[in-house]
Amino acid sequence: MKANLKTLKKQRNYSEEFKRQIVGDFESGRFSVRQLEKLHGVCNVTIYNWIYKFSTFNEKGSIIVEMKDSSTHKLKEMQARIQELEAIVGRKQITIDYLEKIIDVASDELNIDIKKKSNTPQSTGSKQTKEV
Repeated sequence: MKANLKTLKKQRNYSEEFKRQIVGDFESGRFSVRQLEKLHGVCNVTIYNWIYKFSTFNEKGSIIVEMKDSSTHKLKEMQARIQELEAIVGRKQITIDYLEKIIDVASDELNIDIKKKSNTPQSTGSKQTKEV
C-alpha cells in the first residue's frame, strides 16, 4: 500500500522569445487564443497573461475580448439575409402587379369601379345617433 505520496505539479518555464512569438501570432490575427492553446499545449490563462504583459497594443487595465464569429462570417450572413429579403420583396411586387391587373380587368369588363379616384369627395362617415 502506498501511503502519503504526493503528486508533483510540473511547472514549465518558457523563454521570453517564445512568449513574444505567441503574442505576435495572436496580435497578427493568424491565430486565436484557443488555437494557440491547442497548438502549443499552453493554458489559455497563461497566454492571456503573456498578452497583457508583452502586447504592444494593450494598455494596462484593458480587457481583451475575442469575437466568436468573424466579420467575414457576419458579412456572409447579412448578404444571405439581403438576398432573402429581396426575394420576398420581389414576390410581393408580383402579387401587387397581379392584383392591380385584376382590378383593371374588373373595371374594364365588368364596369365595376374598384379604384378610388383622386377627385372623389371624402366620405363624411355615418350619421351620428343621439344617445337617449
